Amino acid sequence: MAMFMNDPFRGIEHAMNEAMRAASTGSSMGMDLYRTDDNFVAKFDMPGVDPESIDIDIDQNTLTVRASRESEKSDSIKWLSRERFVGTFARQLNLGYGLDTGKITADYTDGVLTLTIPVAEESKPRKVAVSHAGVQKVIDASDSEEAAA
Repeated sequence: MAMFMNDPFRGIEHAMNEAMRAASTGSSMGMDLYRTDDNFVAKFDMPGVDPESIDIDIDQNTLTVRASRESEKSDSIKWLSRERFVGTFARQLNLGYGLDTGKITADYTDGVLTLTIPVAEESKPRKVAVSHAGVQKVIDASDSEEAAA
């Protein structure tokens, strides 16, 4: 008579391994986002992406970045492990107000797409000059003698 042991952790371990593998091969692009003085900068990791496949759209306040990486195809390839995502992937950013979306620039170098999003002029911090209307003019004695004559 065969005896089967039920290991309650085996199923959890299998699910965790599958989730970790899916996360490492998922269709998301790693991104860094930061602000410099007058710009926001977004950097997307896109190794192996053909620059011609990169598509950047802005619809109202939503910026969408799409790109695709194709699989290597050859009759001589016998895959041993295949963990890198292939196909089309996309990332969306909701842009706040006060950005100059008409002046966004994009650069793709060494597998990294860099978007520079400038802050609109009207949204930049500025100083307001304060005038002081209560300045008193000092009248000396010679001015009052001339005024009396």
